[in-house]
Amino acid sequence: MKPRIRTAIRRLLRLLAVVALIYALGLTLAGSPSLHQDAYAQTGGNVPGNSLGNSSDAEMWRAIRRGAQGTVSIEDKKAGIMIQSEGENWRAIRNGPLSVWGSWAIFGVIAILALFFLLRGRIKVDHGLSGRTVERFNGLERFAHWLLANCFILLALTGLNVMYGRYVLKPLIGAEAFATITALGKYVHNYVGFAFMVGIVLIVVLWIRHNFPNKYDMIWLAKGGGMFTKGSHPPARKFNAGQKLLFWLVVLGGISISVSGISLMFPFEFHMFAGTFSALNVFGLGLPTELTPMEEMQLSQLWHAIMAVLLIAAIIGHIYIGTLGMEGAFDAMGTGKVDRNWAREHHALWLEEEEGAKAPGDD
Repeated sequence: MKPRIRTAIRRLLRLLAVVALIYALGLTLAGSPSLHQDAYAQTGGNVPGNSLGNSSDAEMWRAIRRGAQGTVSIEDKKAGIMIQSEGENWRAIRNGPLSVWGSWAIFGVIAILALFFLLRGRIKVDHGLSGRTVERFNGLERFAHWLLANCFILLALTGLNVMYGRYVLKPLIGAEAFATITALGKYVHNYVGFAFMVGIVLIVVLWIRHNFPNKYDMIWLAKGGGMFTKGSHPPARKFNAGQKLLFWLVVLGGISISVSGISLMFPFEFHMFAGTFSALNVFGLGLPTELTPMEEMQLSQLWHAIMAVLLIAAIIGHIYIGTLGMEGAFDAMGTGKVDRNWAREHHALWLEEEEGAKAPGDD
């Protein structure tokens, strides 16, 4: 046998002998009652350092996992909750269904409008523009509209940046520029929000009396507002059924998004959802009514985002109709005056009222 092989075999045998000796020593120590007793006497069966080990309390950890409230000496009692499991649910919903469905809703509306434009084209004034105008909205009404519109656009852009900016904008401009824009956007969002609320109040005061349903609304809805058929012009007063639906969506949605926004700007000061859920449980919904302050904030953020996506999708349709989709529509809020032929085709009853004529069916 070669010397190298003999040397390798001897070293291997020595290593096996050492391992066998260590193993035998371990068996001896493990079987020694005195060693077990001494260890238990010193540690009480626990891991040294007052840490739970072999005697770990599973029920206690389950309670912590469920968000059990402990006792803390500092003023912020929320710190007594070691694990806030609802945060995982909030993150999963926000970055999952809300983000995905929100993008589908916004781009879906844009795609539908693009297809509608290709098939229908721009809705023209059938009888052509007459060159004679009538005042549709005065200066105060236009101010209220543009205040609300400009605020909404700023809020929508800064809000969309919070949800989608890291995926869309950050790769384009870099992390540092994105951080700067997002920080500035936060201040814009917070302060412009109050001007948005003022705009909501103004349009309610100015237009709520024109936006209650009447019998002509059903005719307008049945004919699709004449949007799909050339030459179809259902009667309407100052606002048709579609504009009334948009008005109430903006007002009710705007109030809702404003309340949730205030809750987010002043965290842990309001507890809206516990009371709301308690009222809704009258219908047997079984919603939770004991919510922690953190859960209230998470629900406020989710609701704020959901309402924002719905309003953005609806306003995209409104912008389309008011600009590209319908001839003469922009003039109503641009100059405040519209062509009489446009008014006669889209708001005939209102034009008759403006001219002092009696609308059909009026007392």
